[in-house]
Amino acid sequence: MTGTIVMVTGANGGLGASVTEALLEAGATVVGVSRHIQQSAFTQDKFTALAAEISTAEGAKNIVETIVKRFGKLDVVVHTVGGFAGGPSIVDTDEATFQRMFDLNLNSAFYLLRAAIPELRKSGSGRLIAIGSRAALEPGPGVGAYSASKAALVSLIRTAALENKDSGMTANTILPGTIDTPANRKAMPGAEVSKWVRPGAIAGLIVWLCGEDGKEITGAAIPVYGSDV
Repeated sequence: MTGTIVMVTGANGGLGASVTEALLEAGATVVGVSRHIQQSAFTQDKFTALAAEISTAEGAKNIVETIVKRFGKLDVVVHTVGGFAGGPSIVDTDEATFQRMFDLNLNSAFYLLRAAIPELRKSGSGRLIAIGSRAALEPGPGVGAYSASKAALVSLIRTAALENKDSGMTANTILPGTIDTPANRKAMPGAEVSKWVRPGAIAGLIVWLCGEDGKEITGAAIPVYGSDV
């Protein structure tokens, strides 16, 4: 991936850090975007930290413009940012929680796509990869707002794939089960973590999708469930 300019949102998160490391090891130049990220987060020369707000239209526009101004192009966007809320039934879910799930999981992605797609089209081999959730296809009780927002994300990314296939750009969603991150271990201390998805497995898939072989895959919603099938 030498010479490839990649934006990773949530680059210092539980999954984003593994994704960033894998892309750097593959030779890519990675711009890690998060509200709170420092250059010291990664030691590789090809890493650049960009502390920015990614959940607004203006923020997304500024991020893309900053990257293109510095590096001359943008080839890949990996969007790992999202949020989770669960517990109440649909009847008991308040409007603020429902709206927050769509703000975090759908609206921020929409703003990012709108800003980034013109640059990904220029690349000639642009790659757009978003992290969804198993719940997008297999909703369960108590996660109505979350699963609905992730299902909408899958639809949005597939639409991007169909609208931009003429440019050589691909767009795919990865649908993980529970990811083995420190945050999830803390939230579910009694869980059987051996069934969870390793962040490195998702990172490896992302690197593959960014490569030459990955150009044949677009519009897909790819399940990554670990052994919890």
